[in-house]
Amino acid sequence: MNFIFAPSLSFDDVLLVPQYSEIASRSEVDTGSAMKNLKKFSLPIISSPMDTITGEDMACSVSRAGGVGILHRYNTIEEQCAMARNITTKGQDVGAAIGVGDGFLERAKALARNGASFLCVDVAHGHHSSVKRALKSLKDTFGDSTHIMAGNVATLAAFNDLADWGADSVRVGIGGGSICSTRVQTGHGIPTLQSVVDCSVSDRDALLIADGGIRNSGDIVKALAAGADFVMIGSLLAGTDETPGEILNTKEGKKKVYRGMASKEAQTAWRGRVSSIEGVSHVVPYKGPVEEVLHDLGVGIRSGLSYSGARSITELQGKARFIRQTSAGTVESSTHIKAR
Repeated sequence: MNFIFAPSLSFDDVLLVPQYSEIASRSEVDTGSAMKNLKKFSLPIISSPMDTITGEDMACSVSRAGGVGILHRYNTIEEQCAMARNITTKGQDVGAAIGVGDGFLERAKALARNGASFLCVDVAHGHHSSVKRALKSLKDTFGDSTHIMAGNVATLAAFNDLADWGADSVRVGIGGGSICSTRVQTGHGIPTLQSVVDCSVSDRDALLIADGGIRNSGDIVKALAAGADFVMIGSLLAGTDETPGEILNTKEGKKKVYRGMASKEAQTAWRGRVSSIEGVSHVVPYKGPVEEVLHDLGVGIRSGLSYSGARSITELQGKARFIRQTSAGTVESSTHIKAR
């Protein structure tokens, strides 16, 4: 039995130190990030492959905003391929999620034929022999012609293994999602920011995708400063027009469903049975068009880089200085005016 008592940092535990800047306008800040075999995306945001987040409409909207979406895999091969085909016909990039079970390679081949720009091996615990086998099969099939993303992982050892197994980018974060209950149900996990910090020192050339626990543009800036190349988000996009699902009229106002893919409701919907429950299902307030959400996030990210005097994500990572804050500091960091 091993105990590690070193502190593990969450997003609220730290702040970035403001630094001297010569940036006269946010327009001078380049928030772009590139993926191997793909173009440079002007917004370092990837929408999560969840059935209440990324379908055809969300993927198109995120692409127009400069990011990229990953189509969820909780459907038939034909349905997922049709979405990929429709999106790429409009001229935008799109990723597509696959699993590691029976038929995953058939799905991967079909998605590649139908225009998916990259594939995402979408597994809750990515440091696993099944992911190793899947990545080998995908690399044997596609070689270096197709970008392969994989995850999720929480440690440097896991990040390095997935990169060695063939992943071009790795999703980092276990248990931090707003509708994820992995840490409660299994007792396992590491705060996402700490995982990003740990994995950022890897000498592999795989990209780092921070995934989970990101609640605002400030958290995005912290993740990028800590070493992430992109962030993956779900809850920030939940409740918008472009998310799959109907708008619900309730006594509290308009709502939409947002659920974890390991929730009872999601598992029942896509495979008719429930195994380990490591997520929950909620209704969230209706937010309107996702374009406005993405615009506000982009503005916040550019402002964040400017406070460190950085004109690019790479420059931010070289200049960023973190400090710890107390619980009182966390309260002070939030809006805290009291009603009179």
